[in-house]
Amino acid sequence: MFTGRAAQFLASHHGARPLLQPNAWDVGSAKLLESLGFEAIATSSSAFAATLGRLDGSVTRHEAIDHAAQLAHAVHVPVSADMENGFGDDPEDVAATVSLACGSGLAGCSIEDFTGRAHDAIYDVGLAAQRVAAAVEAAHRGPARLVLTARAENHLHGRNDLADTIARLQAYQEAGADVLFAPGLDTVEDIRTLVTSVDRPVNVLATPGCPPVGELASIGVARVSVGGAFAYAALAAMIRAAHELRDTGTYSYWEGVAGAETTIRRAFKP
Repeated sequence: MFTGRAAQFLASHHGARPLLQPNAWDVGSAKLLESLGFEAIATSSSAFAATLGRLDGSVTRHEAIDHAAQLAHAVHVPVSADMENGFGDDPEDVAATVSLACGSGLAGCSIEDFTGRAHDAIYDVGLAAQRVAAAVEAAHRGPARLVLTARAENHLHGRNDLADTIARLQAYQEAGADVLFAPGLDTVEDIRTLVTSVDRPVNVLATPGCPPVGELASIGVARVSVGGAFAYAALAAMIRAAHELRDTGTYSYWEGVAGAETTIRRAFKP
């Protein structure tokens, strides 16, 4: 039985509209998102890596767990962590990662079927399902249970095979996953087909061209996340400000800051 923030988190997938779960990249962004009224927050592997001056896929298991724990203890809403592929190929590696996540204060975590390698990017579906089963067993066996999201990464790695994606998510559902996620799906038709093909809440990644939240709600999507988008939007704003300072010697970037200062101060107030 789920308790505490995990129970709250899972219940939020069954509301009248999708759970909007933005991805934070540090304690400050997590507190700010909480102050804006979001009911849950996720980490992002790419956004966290950017704070370390690295590209996605270069964070270690220890770093990811420590980062997730910092965010989980900084806010009062559920936090779910992006645990990439579990930091290892074998089901035992995945179980070890999820076991560590269980003691970090998180409400949930996700495990993907991307190998991290270019030449064989997606795990064989049999091994992938075994990995999810191991993750589920670790997430659900103790008193501090986690909501386990299983991710099918086909569409982020050039495998635009909707039938295979659905078959994978059905296998992950059978393995016990609580939530299903196929990042990269962005048409109403494909998302509707997925939602109606499984019996678990479905997360959609908000990307350019993705249907708006209202339309996603109408086809039964349970959760919407943004990945590294907010972090990269913040970095893009910094780049624009830096170009202005360097190239023109002016300071119009302050115009956008002034309106946000009150919100930021409120979010960071002890």
